[in-house]
This record gives sequence, structure tokens and C-alpha cells, in this order.
Amino acid sequence: MKNGTPLSKIATTWLLVLMLALAASIVTIAIVNTTSFGPERTVATYMAALKDGNGAKAMGLLNAKVPGANAAALDGESLAQSQKALKNLSIADAVAVPDGKESVDVSYTVGETAFSSQFILEKGPKHWIFFDSWEMVPTTLPVIDVSVVNANQASINGANANMPAGKNSFAVFYPGNYEFEYRSDLFAAPPVSRTVEGPGQSAPAVALATGPTSDLLSQVDGTIRKYLDACAKQAVLLPTGCPMSAETGNRVLSPVAWSIAEYPAITISPYGGTWIMAPLTVKAQVSYKEQDLFTGLVSEFKKANTFDFSAKLSVDGTTVGVTPVVDY
Repeated sequence: MKNGTPLSKIATTWLLVLMLALAASIVTIAIVNTTSFGPERTVATYMAALKDGNGAKAMGLLNAKVPGANAAALDGESLAQSQKALKNLSIADAVAVPDGKESVDVSYTVGETAFSSQFILEKGPKHWIFFDSWEMVPTTLPVIDVSVVNANQASINGANANMPAGKNSFAVFYPGNYEFEYRSDLFAAPPVSRTVEGPGQSAPAVALATGPTSDLLSQVDGTIRKYLDACAKQAVLLPTGCPMSAETGNRVLSPVAWSIAEYPAITISPYGGTWIMAPLTVKAQVSYKEQDLFTGLVSEFKKANTFDFSAKLSVDGTTVGVTPVVDY
């Protein structure tokens, strides 16, 4: 009995150590399972893929169906750009939902506005026997419909995309902020942004309001001014091909002198798939010396009037043509 007692104590001690090690292993597995293999980890990996512009990895994690839409923003810099406006991003702890699934919310702000995106996950195959895996429940990517006036291209987060007949639809990942814009040397549309929070939804449609650039307005303004200056150099009462005119019943004794008092304001607008100029008004002054045919009195005549005319605008690539039109 005396010899057996130490052996019994040793066996008991080893059994206790084994039980403690097993308990520690179970606790460790549970902690690692929660922190490294929980549903929050899957969501964090997905968000990191978006930030890196890795569309293939993000698509594999999201298990999303891609609708029949333009894919310009589903990879690369355009995708990475969608995350730059998202600030104060936080991934909440998973919450149990029906059917053994888990819900993970991602909160963030864009500008001064708070947003939240929800991800539903379900258990996948075990990793290394002990560790869980969590997969996102399949969804459908959201779509943003975009139109642009008098153009067949636009950009989404800097990526150029064709716009057949001025329209297109873009599939996008969520969450994300997407900026649409059109810009060329002659015409441009101010950027419009949309923040997308969840799957299968269509964000409010984007209408890009294209208008003339300052360069185009300056170019057209210069052409009209050059035309009117040439008109003013004609020393006659009715300059040929010009909107200005003057008449008198007296005898003109000196050369007629025209000067432009106010040049027209240039306004260019879209109409029927093309570009038109608004009616133009020029204020011009005419002066000359005249003699009254009845009294013989000689006097200086000077008068300013406004004259209306129009102009046709033709655009061919980066070349702009302006043709003044005068109706007599």
C-alpha cells in the first residue's frame, strides 16, 4: 500500500494536468474561433478587399450575383476609390438571427451623414476540425442608373465608361461611395455622388447635367466679339452681314463710325441631342456728322441702340464653329 500511494498520487496529478490542459485547449479554441474565425472576421476581410480594390476576392466573399450592368467599378482603383469617403468605420459584434445565421453591422459616415450596412452570414465547413467558417448569405449587387446629356461617355470613380444613347447602369459593391462625372475640353457635367448601403437595391438615379466649359464659352465669346468688331469697322449705316443698322433722312457729311458698347452674353444649352446658342443682343453706338436738308443746320449725331441676332453652333470633336445669323 505504501508503494502504491505515490503512484496513485502521480496518476491523479497527471490526470488533473491533462484535464486542465484539455480545458485550456477548449477555452483557447473557443477564443480563437470567436476572434479569428467568427463572422466578424469574414466581414472584416471583405471590407479589406474593397479597400484594396480586389474585386475578385470581394466577390468570392460576398457570394453576390452580378446583375446585367456595367462592371467598371467592380475592381481596381475605381473600387478602392469607393471606400475613401467612408470614415469612422466600425464592425459590430455578430448578433444571432433565425435559422442559425449571424448578422454583422458595419457603421460608417460619409461627410456628415451616418450609414450602416448589414451582412447576414451562415456557417460553412469546419477548418482543421475545430474552427468554424462563416460565409455570407448570397445576395445581388446593387445597381446605379446613370444618364448624361449630349454625351456617350461618363466616369465612375475615375474609370471611364461608355454611355450608349447617354444611358447606362452600373453594378457596384456595398458599402461604397460612387462619384459620377463627365468632362471633355468643351463640355462637362458636375460630379454627382451616391452612397450605397445594401444588396439588391437601386440607389437614386444619377442625371449628369452637361453644359459648356469655361473654355468653350470663352472661345465662342471671342468669335462673336471678333465678328462684331469687324462689323463696327464698316463705315456705313447698314454694315453688310451685321445686326447693326441706322437710318437718317438727312445728308451724312462724315464717315459713319460704329462702336460696340456692350457685347452679347453667351449662353449654350442642350436641345434635341445637339447644342444651341440663346438669342444674342448687342448694344452698338453709331455717330456721324449730318446736315438737315430743310434748315441746312449741321450737327453731330450719336445714338446707341440694341440689336438682336442669333448664331448657329457646330461641334466636331474639339473643333467649334460659330455662324452668326442676321434677319433683315
